[in-house]
Amino acid sequence: MVFGDYRAVDDASFDLQEGKFLTILGPSGSGKTTLLRMIAGFQAPTSGEIAINGIPVGHVPPNKRSIGMVFQKLALFPHMTAAQNVAFPLKMRRFDARTIPARVAKYLDLVKLGGFANRRIHELSGGQQQRIAIARALVFEPDLLLLDEPLAALDRKLREEMQLEFRRIQRELGVTTINVTHDQREALVVSDEIIVMDKGRIQQNAKPSATYRQPSNSFVAGFIGVTNFLSGSVTDVTDSEVAFIAGTQPLCGRWVATDVRPSAGQSVKGAVRAEQIRVAATPDRLDDLQTTVAGSVMDVIFEGERVVYEVRLASLQDATIRVFDHDPSQHAEFEAGARVFVGWNARDVLVFAE
Repeated sequence: MVFGDYRAVDDASFDLQEGKFLTILGPSGSGKTTLLRMIAGFQAPTSGEIAINGIPVGHVPPNKRSIGMVFQKLALFPHMTAAQNVAFPLKMRRFDARTIPARVAKYLDLVKLGGFANRRIHELSGGQQQRIAIARALVFEPDLLLLDEPLAALDRKLREEMQLEFRRIQRELGVTTINVTHDQREALVVSDEIIVMDKGRIQQNAKPSATYRQPSNSFVAGFIGVTNFLSGSVTDVTDSEVAFIAGTQPLCGRWVATDVRPSAGQSVKGAVRAEQIRVAATPDRLDDLQTTVAGSVMDVIFEGERVVYEVRLASLQDATIRVFDHDPSQHAEFEAGARVFVGWNARDVLVFAE
């Protein structure tokens, strides 16, 4: 999709199996919403074709495509009751009026709002309004459900509850779903597959576990989760590992670009996630790890279920890394300024070309 000289979506191609839940994930301006709008029919692609159930839909207007949509702005009708909102797409598609009440009741029950049929929209909470929007999008049994960041305006607790509700409903109905979000947790929780986009291009298309554990490039590694990058230059290469030096600290990790071997002296960066690093007061507590580095605590952030430490490593050119302690009740909490040791294993370090 091209706007003047700007490529909003560039050579984005994928297939989605019927009944699967796909999330398109990426930062603002990555092209994810434009891609969704093309699928919905609100924008025509500059080139290429979109097919639903194997049938090209390029010349089919949005209202003629068998697609249900839930937007961030739910666009519910405030003058209608919950039941009337859910019935609206059925009336527009000229369903038999005798069948509409039963179908509306079925989908209100599906979203656990069977007793709210006569409530006005302003009488519903934010989460309840989300459920009505879902019921309205699904009541005519579309071939495809599109979700355009519908949970972005909710508070964290409600958003996490609704993520599970979306997943439950999708699994119960088996409706093919494409969700757009910038929320990493949401993508990992609800999806069968995740597409990560940046600058209009698909960076990776994989299952959630593979996206998290086997990122295809440094952008994906840095975008999902809390990842520390350590820059250095290659000193040695074996079949399974790359040795490199960062500052004065020798490090090892797994080379990601399997189609190309790195060479000695090449600039690289190692990526290690915050939860894969351990922190201790003395190095002997990390004897079971392959790499141990001395550091000093720069900041301590208490998040309830975990403590986040920012640690400066002098031997790595004063690089600052983040470390998660997921069991703060059992471990001593270090204060800012404390001398500590951090450690990790080579298998947990992914090495990318700089």
